[in-house]
Amino acid sequence: MFAHPDDESLLAGGVLAQHAAGGARTAVVTATWAPGSPRAGELADALAVLGAGTPRLLGYNDARNREAAPGRPRLVDVPLDEAVGRLVAHIRDVRPDIVVGHDALGQLTGHPDHVRAHQITLLAVEAAGLAHLHPDAGPPWQPAALYAATHPESGVGLLGPLLEGVGKSVLAVPDSYVTTSVDVTPWAGVKWRAILAHRSETERERALPGILARLPEADRIQIIRTEHFTRLTPGPAKSHPTRLAI
Repeated sequence: MFAHPDDESLLAGGVLAQHAAGGARTAVVTATWAPGSPRAGELADALAVLGAGTPRLLGYNDARNREAAPGRPRLVDVPLDEAVGRLVAHIRDVRPDIVVGHDALGQLTGHPDHVRAHQITLLAVEAAGLAHLHPDAGPPWQPAALYAATHPESGVGLLGPLLEGVGKSVLAVPDSYVTTSVDVTPWAGVKWRAILAHRSETERERALPGILARLPEADRIQIIRTEHFTRLTPGPAKSHPTRLAI
């Protein structure tokens, strides 16, 4: 579950391609941009490359681009419980073993939509397994694991100066926060084709797809070949309850 079209390809495109190649079913929920918008069409093309089905759009407006979903509330303004309920419906429909989303910092640049999407995902993964929460969203389903896509301080590398060069912040997490790093080099070509499917973003100077498109291939591959995640296990602990003396 990601905030914008292109987040899925940039942050987890290699893992999505890897799982699809192994025969797993994957799905992507995107919080912003309306169905029928140009970026929704680009998202459909990217998901086709990644083998991740068709777009599942919540259709909220972008915090910084009111043309994303004219007439709709911004993701950062919508009542939290409403957005959580809508994501719960997708989780119960797809019934995933693993959910992947943004980290608490909002992915390097701290975009407010990324931060809000992280909060929504945390709550929705827990709520999806509880029948009394959002009962109209389908039968309960508890994913086994929740992973936050992230960037460790030691892994920012070339990306840091590139983002700073266009006036963006670089918010990385301590290395100890990362629980899983995946070498997606075998799927880097597929990941890059999915990023390129977001054509409007590759044409923008300050957008990450545009920054990557201007790089030599070797530098680009170095940046996109590793994906980092932090496991945030949902649901009750799989151990016997502990009695507390108060």
